[in-house]
Amino acid sequence: MSSHVIDMVMLRNVFGTPEMRAVWSDENRLQKHLDVEAALALAEAELGLIPADAAKVIAEKARVELLDLQAIADEVLKAKHSLMPTIRALQALCGPEAGEYVHFGATTQDIVDTGMMLQLKEAHAIIVRDLSAVARQLARLAREYRDTPIAGRSHGMQGLPTTFGFKIAVVLSEVLRHLDRLKEAEARVFTGVIGGAVGTYAAFGPLGPEVEALALRKLGLHAPDICWHSSRDRQAEYIGILGMISATLGKLGNEFYNLMRTEIDELEEPFTSGKIGSSTMPHKRNPAAFEGIASLAKPVRYNVALVQEAMIVEHERDAMSWRGEWIALPETCIYLSAQLSSTKAVLEGLVVKPENMRRNLDRLGGLLLSERVMFALADRLGKQSAHHVIYELSMKAVEENTPFKDVLLADKRVAEALDEKTLEELLDPAAYLGSAPQIVDRVLARAEQSPWLRED
Repeated sequence: MSSHVIDMVMLRNVFGTPEMRAVWSDENRLQKHLDVEAALALAEAELGLIPADAAKVIAEKARVELLDLQAIADEVLKAKHSLMPTIRALQALCGPEAGEYVHFGATTQDIVDTGMMLQLKEAHAIIVRDLSAVARQLARLAREYRDTPIAGRSHGMQGLPTTFGFKIAVVLSEVLRHLDRLKEAEARVFTGVIGGAVGTYAAFGPLGPEVEALALRKLGLHAPDICWHSSRDRQAEYIGILGMISATLGKLGNEFYNLMRTEIDELEEPFTSGKIGSSTMPHKRNPAAFEGIASLAKPVRYNVALVQEAMIVEHERDAMSWRGEWIALPETCIYLSAQLSSTKAVLEGLVVKPENMRRNLDRLGGLLLSERVMFALADRLGKQSAHHVIYELSMKAVEENTPFKDVLLADKRVAEALDEKTLEELLDPAAYLGSAPQIVDRVLARAEQSPWLRED
């Protein structure tokens, strides 16, 4: 019976994806431990530490489907040890002779940490794939809406015109940096460890470093320069990157949530037949997907802190640090998988409403272009004096609910410098976009030169 949203039948696909849950499942976790035990035995056999026949048997039997998961779980409760029941079960499968060489010279943390890195590497492949798909959709939208005017807002209020493509390109640039970070971290993060009890290879003898390097090579992991049982910075670095990715997606979800408000109505998340917004208000078409994307950034952020706490390890190792990672790493990857999947889906079907963007650009009756009028007036009055004049007239337009253009034309200082036709041109939001379209082009050029937009 499930008691966490990640696994609840009715909620699990809101908080994660089946693919990512499978990476962090009991079965896959156990298989990764068995993979490490098999690689260790094969490496030791190649280096002459254990018989080759024994290593062959261990590698053949190190398969999760041959073990009774529930029986191992029951033994964990009895032994109060997370790995020893697995070792005993594998030993029994291998028989009295080969079984004696299971886990030869290793310590629990070697197997658990290296197994976790194998799981994290699997999760990483999914995250990179899905974040790249998000980048492709962002690039498509930035290109399509490169020149589409929209109100740029600061402090929640309209400030100056920009383009919807520019808004999207800002996020695209951020996502590209995250993808670069993920790639750059691979060599540091995906590193295993097989150092023995306190990391000195004592039980392996002088061949210890070679045993570790060979076993990890078989697993597709890097070998460390020194045991990292008490150094948890790799996990902290990686989850820090995941936290930033989650925050970027959360920001996008929250932005879209606000732009979908009835009073703004500049875009809408995809609507599918049968989707219900409210149990009592039949008309509602709620931003459920946007809310979901934004909401998952919070638990991910707290998990980042939890893994950073795990960096404080006592002596050569302790179980307190492990346990925080066991909670936070799977949860984070699963929550992020939901954010990525949902973001990709809403971007693919996003309903963009340029006509409403234009309507909102005109809501302030020209006040949105106060900066442009100020700089035009500055040629005659000077910038600071022009700011004083336009501020005064802007406040008058707001307080008297009068079109900005009428207030400007009625003012002698403005009328002497700017005629009505010039003012009309100055108050056109589509003509005051700065370099927004060209900057979109710059971001898209960088995206296209990167490996992240390519579909394999």
